[in-house]
Amino acid sequence: MKAILAALVILFVLLQFRLWFGEGSMKDVWRLEDAIAVQRGENQRLSDRNQALAAEVDDLKQGLEAIEERARNELGMIKEGETFFQVLD
Repeated sequence: MKAILAALVILFVLLQFRLWFGEGSMKDVWRLEDAIAVQRGENQRLSDRNQALAAEVDDLKQGLEAIEERARNELGMIKEGETFFQVLD
């Protein structure tokens, strides 16, 4: 009887060891859950960026105001008949 009980205890300990420290253990599950959370955050950030870029593309396709704004800000262009003033600090 003692031998069966000892064998069961040893088997239980081995199964617990594998559950907590072996391949596919709880430690691996927790690590993967953390990695999933990080990836979801990155995916959300990229999704927000994609939406902003899509909105900008729509603005550029639909009107001249967005194109004019970009030309003024990024290329330093001015309209015909306007006077350019540069203020230095």
